[in-house]
Amino acid sequence: MREQRKVWPIVLIVVGVIVVIALALVGYGVSTYNTLTTKEITVNEKNSVIQSQLQRRSDLIPNLVNTVKGYASHEEEIINDVTDARAKMMQAGNTADQLQADQQMSSALARLFAIAENYPDLKANQNFLSLQEEIAGTENRIAVARKDWIEAVNDYNKSVRRFPSSVIAGMFGFEQMENYQAPESATSNPVVSF
Repeated sequence: MREQRKVWPIVLIVVGVIVVIALALVGYGVSTYNTLTTKEITVNEKNSVIQSQLQRRSDLIPNLVNTVKGYASHEEEIINDVTDARAKMMQAGNTADQLQADQQMSSALARLFAIAENYPDLKANQNFLSLQEEIAGTENRIAVARKDWIEAVNDYNKSVRRFPSSVIAGMFGFEQMENYQAPESATSNPVVSF
């Protein structure tokens, strides 16, 4: 009987330690799950900012094209390139495709603005200047949004891959996200011919 009295406190201590460890593990799991969810939502928010800015620029393109057409109607190829790039951007299904179409659009716009140098009347047109300024501002916003998105994806991916949070990520289906890869054409300067 005395031996049972001595064992009972030890059993309570062991059970107490097991309960505390179990609660700590559950708490860590919940905290990690919430952190991963927050980071995933942040990536999606940053992606939405990119989408918004791409849409803004896309909405400005028809006005720019119509303005340029009035002055440089024989520059059909570059106008078609800008129009095609806009169409690709509008049809892109995922962020990677949109960013690739964005690169094509940026290249086409750079060529369009370079050609505008040959048309003094166009360069002096207030509508053209205003659209050029709007597009330049939007390009800057896209660059900032892309940078923020890349950072958010990197932060999320680090959390998904690091131990022990990788265990929680695997249990709940958090997978690494693909980050932005610039197309090979982005490393070369666009060719502008007059």
